[in-house]
Amino acid sequence: MSLLSVSGLETFYGASQALFGIELDVGEGEVVALMGRNGMGKTTTIRSIMGLSRPRGGRVRFDGREVAGMGAHHIARLGIGLVPEGRRCFSNLTVHENLVAAARPGLWSEHRVVELFPRLGERRNQYARSLSGGEQQMLAVGRALMTNPRLLVVDEATEGLAPIIRQDIWSVIRKLKANGQSILVVDKTLSELLPTVDRCFILEKGRTVHQGTSATLTHEILDRYLGV
Repeated sequence: MSLLSVSGLETFYGASQALFGIELDVGEGEVVALMGRNGMGKTTTIRSIMGLSRPRGGRVRFDGREVAGMGAHHIARLGIGLVPEGRRCFSNLTVHENLVAAARPGLWSEHRVVELFPRLGERRNQYARSLSGGEQQMLAVGRALMTNPRLLVVDEATEGLAPIIRQDIWSVIRKLKANGQSILVVDKTLSELLPTVDRCFILEKGRTVHQGTSATLTHEILDRYLGV
């Protein structure tokens, strides 16, 4: 049984339909990519899974439990941690306060997060607004890990970052994968994404148009749906 299973997912913004029957799943200990050009429904899919946008149709099951329509805080408590697009750290809180604000008991502690991102330890008492973009992204990942999620959802974690910081984030994702963390990741950096993930789902105009391993992504598919 999949840890996360999405089937027939339909989401609207007002009268405008954004998702048309999305299908995807993530297995226990698996890293899965959600791919597609800008505006094709990736973030709306993430928002619908997380309860930030309410689906009008379809199913979202997490660990065998239906979560479509639940509030975002209930879904988070079930064990899905989100690293949102745009970081969205609490700017008026310190690094330490950001990390402990949503902490839940489990393997991940502030000490372990700082081992993963030593720079956060150096900035422990600084306000999040004073951090660089890369440091804020590290904080966003660390904050999500502090919820001790069974599934980590990572939405465009490397977008707009300097190359060396992007490498740091990908290194962390690979370490998490090696430790058996289930991850659903949205990213455009195919050179890092494809060797890291177990399977891929591609969206086109709010529909799932391809699924399979990285090896199934032919040049024709990449050109047609991703423009590369």
